[in-house]
Amino acid sequence: MNRKKSFLRCVCFISISSLGGFLISLTGLSIGWMIGSFLTAAFLSFWKPSLLRSDSNQKGMPKYWLFMGQLILGIELGQKINLTFLNVFKENWIAIILMLLLSIFFSLLSGFVLWKYSNSDMLTSFFGTAPGGLSAMPGIAEEAGANTAVVSIIQTMRVFLVILTIPIIASSWAFFGNLANHPTFSVRTDSNFNIGSLLWTFVLIGFAYIGSLLGKYLKLPAPWLIGSMVGVAIVQSLSSLLMGRDIISWWPHEVIILSQIMIAASIGSRFHKSMFIGLKRTITVSFLSTVGLIGSMFICAILVAKITGISLITSILAFAPGGIAEMTTTSVVLGGDSTFVVAVQVLRIFFICIFLPQVFRLLNYREQNKQVLSKHPHNF
Repeated sequence: MNRKKSFLRCVCFISISSLGGFLISLTGLSIGWMIGSFLTAAFLSFWKPSLLRSDSNQKGMPKYWLFMGQLILGIELGQKINLTFLNVFKENWIAIILMLLLSIFFSLLSGFVLWKYSNSDMLTSFFGTAPGGLSAMPGIAEEAGANTAVVSIIQTMRVFLVILTIPIIASSWAFFGNLANHPTFSVRTDSNFNIGSLLWTFVLIGFAYIGSLLGKYLKLPAPWLIGSMVGVAIVQSLSSLLMGRDIISWWPHEVIILSQIMIAASIGSRFHKSMFIGLKRTITVSFLSTVGLIGSMFICAILVAKITGISLITSILAFAPGGIAEMTTTSVVLGGDSTFVVAVQVLRIFFICIFLPQVFRLLNYREQNKQVLSKHPHNF
């Protein structure tokens, strides 16, 4: 009976949180469902109405809601690694790797500045500034022991700053006639319903689940996200290579909206007042470091465009540490190479989600050892 009550309470909590997501989505932001649901869930967790108050000492919703949301998100991202993606990477691998390394370097530099000049600890600072996506990073950060509230706030701030500035800069550049003539591509992520597409969807879900279990066995961070993402990417790319064309699953847009709502509600349900103590300095420094990060990316985009011959619009949107959907949509509207933009953005998220959490944990471990040595030098 208690389990049934808990489940119904969680469904009620998610449903109410989704109303906030719906309101923000009316602004046209594809990440609006995530931001609105997250803010509403955080408010509910502070207010704690009697209808949603748990009888147990458990903090927040049960973890399986977060895992389900991450599994869906992993399938969504994994499907983008297809034949089109591989062809684009093959033709532009030098430029893509250069962009990838530079963007990660500047995000790490931004995290270092935040760590040294604010009250945030190392893990929170690096996870907050890593451009791995608002949907992915808070969940991974929570597992690593970082302050989820700070990570979510910094990630949200970065997404908003990028969305408010980069499209305007790119549009202005295109308006003044600096857009080179490059071919545009459409990236297919959905398809009309048919039996073949539905069967392929079940195949991807199966490999996503296997990948998640393997991720848990290998002790990967956020295995339900990373494991499913890698599992789907492998089967999607191999099948595309064997068939000579992309195999499209039945994957309506409402599925990824559901993923955003579940992840946002789960993270927001764990918020408590102590998380926000002393955040004034952290928010100020993170704002300045984020502005510096965006400016650095813009300068690098100009240099890469001149060196490689890629159109400046494409280079700016590929470098921008924002959302895949927002940057790709802007690329389509302005006549940039949308497939190249998707390739760089997705590959960066892959690398950041899989490798950087391990690097952050190693750096945090070394820093903690240094602190112990400095406090108790005679014990070693």
